[in-house]
Amino acid sequence: MKDPIVKLWKSGVALLRNTGAIGWLFYQCIYALLRHGIRFRREIVTQIYFVGVGSFPVVIVTAVFAGAVFAYAIYNQMVLLGVGSWAGVFMAKLLTWHFGPVLMALVLAGRVGCSFTAELGTMNVTDQTDAIRSFGLSPTTYLIMPRLAATFLMMPVLTIFAVFIGVLAGLFMIVTIMGGDSHFQWTQIKEMMIPYDYIQSMVKSTVFGILIALICCRNGLAARGGAEGVGSATTEANVAACTAILVINLIVSVILTKAEPLYNSGVEFLRTCLETVT
Repeated sequence: MKDPIVKLWKSGVALLRNTGAIGWLFYQCIYALLRHGIRFRREIVTQIYFVGVGSFPVVIVTAVFAGAVFAYAIYNQMVLLGVGSWAGVFMAKLLTWHFGPVLMALVLAGRVGCSFTAELGTMNVTDQTDAIRSFGLSPTTYLIMPRLAATFLMMPVLTIFAVFIGVLAGLFMIVTIMGGDSHFQWTQIKEMMIPYDYIQSMVKSTVFGILIALICCRNGLAARGGAEGVGSATTEANVAACTAILVINLIVSVILTKAEPLYNSGVEFLRTCLETVT
């Protein structure tokens, strides 16, 4: 009876310790950015190419099949309820709000995040990070900042692109395979989708990009014990990043839903001010 309690206590302590370490790493990145500005631009461009351009093939394949399967399941169920004509907009809303950002984050946590952890872990166990320090450079500035900047910038781009491809694939499935009305489906999507839907998607994807970079880079720099340690750190980073994405998705979804009236009020206020000026 005592062992499970002890294990649970140790797991909770480890979770708090890791969360604190990730928060401290984020603080160090922000401090370095404010103090030194943007440095190592070539490395940032290299990471942007790796995260963004290198991920387009897997993003396209994932978005096409996920959108098609999602639309197929939704249309079948909505036809049973007699509202099959609303399947397109329902699919587009859910892809934009939740499944697009989360699915792309999970995919990139596997492709990009594991690469970050393995690369930094290998550098750490072979003392390359100590060599960087000996040249008077900070691993946070030289290694983590470019990767954090790349995921911060490219995750929203990849997510919006994936949502667009997924919606097109879903509409193709509904119209071509299921026999839905193309004009009504597309018209409903154009009328029902609002700017705040895309804002939600971009905010979520930005937060997920930051999480992936921080968790995976931190695990890489903490790797010890040669190849086995790097493998364990990579596995732990992938599991931790995917779990954090799912947990944070719920928190951010609730916050953004509660904030929508405030957004609408702000937009209405700006519209009134512009009408008054003109």
